[in-house]
Amino acid sequence: MTPRVVVDGGRLLGRLDELARVTATPGRGVTREAWGPHDVAARDLVAGWMSRSGLAPEVDAAANLIGRSPGQEGRWLASGSHLDTVVHGGPLDGVYGVVAALEAASSLHDVGHTMAHGLLVAAFANEEGARGTAGMTGSYGCIGALDAGWLDEVDDDGVSVRQRIADAGGDPGHIAAAQWPVDQIDAFVELHIEQGPVLDRAGARIGVVTGITGRQALDLHVVGAANHAGTTPMDLRHDALAAAAEIVLAIEGLPRSGGIRVATCGHIGAVPNVRNVVPGDVTLGVELRDQSTAAIDAAMRELEAILDRVADLRRVTIVKEWGQRVPPRLAATHIAASVRRAATENDLAFVELPSGAGHDAQVIAEAVPIGMIFVPSIGGLSHAPDERTEPSDLVAGAQVLLDTLLDLDRPRGER
Repeated sequence: MTPRVVVDGGRLLGRLDELARVTATPGRGVTREAWGPHDVAARDLVAGWMSRSGLAPEVDAAANLIGRSPGQEGRWLASGSHLDTVVHGGPLDGVYGVVAALEAASSLHDVGHTMAHGLLVAAFANEEGARGTAGMTGSYGCIGALDAGWLDEVDDDGVSVRQRIADAGGDPGHIAAAQWPVDQIDAFVELHIEQGPVLDRAGARIGVVTGITGRQALDLHVVGAANHAGTTPMDLRHDALAAAAEIVLAIEGLPRSGGIRVATCGHIGAVPNVRNVVPGDVTLGVELRDQSTAAIDAAMRELEAILDRVADLRRVTIVKEWGQRVPPRLAATHIAASVRRAATENDLAFVELPSGAGHDAQVIAEAVPIGMIFVPSIGGLSHAPDERTEPSDLVAGAQVLLDTLLDLDRPRGER
């Protein structure tokens, strides 16, 4: 019998602490916008750790960091997440999944254990959608889905994704080279903090993810007429911001009818944004999320009708641009079963739950069977400087990931 392989908790936590210090905003959370100098510095740091852990690291054409350790049979298991963060984010979102996958490889390397499968560890580029970009750029590259439309997208700073990738060491001119040999990969398993309150409230230490919520983006441009705030009577105004306010509240109300799980307006820009001018121009960024494609479609139709009513009532024009659609994905049943076994063998209480947040695994699921493992987020807090998980839970999650990979490495008849 193969001796039990145990992760090095001190090494895992030390690497997480070291990466948390690679930020553009010391003392104000972790800020590593994708493709920027701090993101690249974090990637280089992890690449060095990969080299010492038996993984051969490379930066691919999509600016992903990929480390590979070949196995005995020419098949692969993959794991990882992302190193980029939102502005003033926390130290664990994404990073934990990369470092834990690396720790699994390091622990196997420490004891000289070579699996039947090779192990692929990924740090995907631009999961978060830096500077207003669509996000998940690196993982889409890995499934061969980055085309000219993606690469020619221009971010909030007026720089194309193509240029950002090149500046970060990728090769957008040969982007197809980033595609994985998906027919040789048997599973992708992503470990992540929950970013929600379910595990913390339940007192469970492991979440077995059943599926990942789908997401539909929408950009709105509300066009009214700017005018003097003191001289323009209320009944003669074409106030774009007042119209936008009605839209924001209507979007908030969409889930109340039970038709969709969550709906959010998270971005707003008003022009000229001056106290004594009736706003003439407003942009809104909206997203709809649900595990049901039908529910998302129904909410889109309902929102279209709401926008038409607001436009008529407020005498404004509303230009709609439906953006990125990331479909909901289910976890592969055999991978979820391996996660349950690993949690049970480690005597860790677990619950089964869907992911309300999007993840790189959701994209990889278009080509490879996927599973996800969650550990608790204290207070359900994430995307904020106070994002925390108990150190013991971080170590436990890494152990469950390693044991899940080892379980998947066995022939199905032996599990």
